[in-house]
Amino acid sequence: MTPQDSQDLTRVGPGTVMGNFMRQYWIPAAKSSELQVDGTPMRLLLLGEKLVAFRDSSGRVGVMDHLCPHRNASLVLGRNEEDGIRCIYHGWKFDVNGRCVDMPSVAPHQCFKEKVQATAYKAVDRNGILWVYMGPRQDDPPPLPMIEATLLEEGDVDLQFMMRSCNWLQALEGDIDTSHFGFLHVGHLDPDEVPAGHPLEHTASERAPEYHVRDSAWGTTYGAYRKVKPDTYYWRFANYMFPFWTQTPQGEFPINIQARAWVPMDDHHTMSIFWRRRTGGPRSTLEPLKSGKPLGGARPQPDFQPVDTSWLGRYRVVADESNDWLIDREAQRTNRIYSGIDHIALQDQAVTESMGAITDHSHEHLGPGDLMIARTRRRALQAARAFAAGTPAPGAEQPRVLGEARSGYFEMPTSVEWQQAYADKMRAADRVRELQQAAQPEAVPAK
Repeated sequence: MTPQDSQDLTRVGPGTVMGNFMRQYWIPAAKSSELQVDGTPMRLLLLGEKLVAFRDSSGRVGVMDHLCPHRNASLVLGRNEEDGIRCIYHGWKFDVNGRCVDMPSVAPHQCFKEKVQATAYKAVDRNGILWVYMGPRQDDPPPLPMIEATLLEEGDVDLQFMMRSCNWLQALEGDIDTSHFGFLHVGHLDPDEVPAGHPLEHTASERAPEYHVRDSAWGTTYGAYRKVKPDTYYWRFANYMFPFWTQTPQGEFPINIQARAWVPMDDHHTMSIFWRRRTGGPRSTLEPLKSGKPLGGARPQPDFQPVDTSWLGRYRVVADESNDWLIDREAQRTNRIYSGIDHIALQDQAVTESMGAITDHSHEHLGPGDLMIARTRRRALQAARAFAAGTPAPGAEQPRVLGEARSGYFEMPTSVEWQQAYADKMRAADRVRELQQAAQPEAVPAK
């Protein structure tokens, strides 16, 4: 990539090529439970903008620029009371739409509250997640995306938030790079220790799969294949979906309902939000091996730092560059854990954060296994630049487009062409009540 390509792909602030593109889509921003009625306002960092989020007395959510339009004091310090947030500096009060509704420090005959408007964004609660639309259509926003996993009810899905200290693109790329799995995550795994039918059976025996990659309506898709029988391929399908979504192949295709959003907080920090179906979900790579023990290096949860009220104070893991991501060199030397890092997501976190806040793409030497990476970069860049030139953002107005993406693994006769194999499996897949018709909840705040 050229330096301009890298700039356009990685920068997300207001007025940037990718930032303007991402603002055409709804953004998952927080757990709904993080905001209580008349509770403490919360700092929210999205696409390089410092925002304040609060839930008013009527349960509506406000998301707006944290600086009070009066004298730029932070509304994070404000009083959340009586259906609005009041600045503690001079008492000016704003509703969830950003309208100034009270100006008590100004004499009544001099009041000009109807002329003061804070920058506010539309917000919606859906299935336990707060979604924010930061684009220009605040009075008539596009529909929410119909990504399958996000349509699951709260009781049917496991949710995990993890902040990563690097750019959104390099964080996301780990999810669409299937060849790294056989090394970073299971490089220490002896194929003879894997029982027949185990989710890791074929990944352990063949660590250099071949690929097909294509552009799709939702972004890009790869099909990685390994011949496991004379007339049978083992397929692993995964997707990149506009503008920052991925689906990984870690599950049986018919029932693997999962998705991950790589939400850019700013150019140097990303919030990973992972949805995975709980009931009837895919088999776990943590299933016991022949030894009766699970895969080394795959403990269920990392350790998190206490949540604080700073801009980067939510969902930070203890392992970071300051402690070398808690790498266990003895476990690495003895091959108990290939990477020496004991958690799958932390292993990804370590390698992507180790690249620096924004990696220098000019130093890369991409190989055949990086085809999905290169194709996705090109697809995202072309879409963002096309939007800047007047072409609609793909899928922003057609929410069902993202609902047609599914990832996972399966076996199929070698005679079946790869895209046909995907289509055949999609027809037989367990859908989320046919995407639950994607009934859109009433927007919060109300118009």
